[in-house]
Amino acid sequence: MKTTLKLSLVFMALLFISCGGKEEKKEPFNYGKKTTTTEKKVEKKVQNEDLASTRMDLTNKGIGPIKSVELGENIDQAMVTHGAEVYKKMCTACHRPEKKFIGPAPKGILERRTPEWIMNMILNPEEMVQKDPLAKDLLIEFNGSPMANQNLTEEEARAVLEYFRTLK
Repeated sequence: MKTTLKLSLVFMALLFISCGGKEEKKEPFNYGKKTTTTEKKVEKKVQNEDLASTRMDLTNKGIGPIKSVELGENIDQAMVTHGAEVYKKMCTACHRPEKKFIGPAPKGILERRTPEWIMNMILNPEEMVQKDPLAKDLLIEFNGSPMANQNLTEEEARAVLEYFRTLK
């Protein structure tokens, strides 16, 4: 009886060893249609164009206290330094300068948004998410993670904006 039990255990161990270890790469079922590389590129492009974070809107000034912002031709380095400090202290929990994280990356933001919109989003995120269509879309894109109001002053928000000008 003990011999039979031992043999059956050895047999089962060999069975498990021989069946494990191989992973089959499964491809999605596609009803016989092969997806070409061009179709994949077009799909990615369409998906990226639909994202609020990559959408360009240079007319929307947002909702909040900022109605007009004048950006000088030259970047104010003292303001950039201050803005970088504020950004590092208050924003890096959710934002990375060059890649998406919990929130969108600010790199190239001035090519997609007006300076007023950016400052209003920094200073007034609650109302922006409630009333601004682009802010609403960003909220959806980033899984319902609202931007936290860091209670920055207009001067601090302007310094952060100046820092964003250097992220190209």
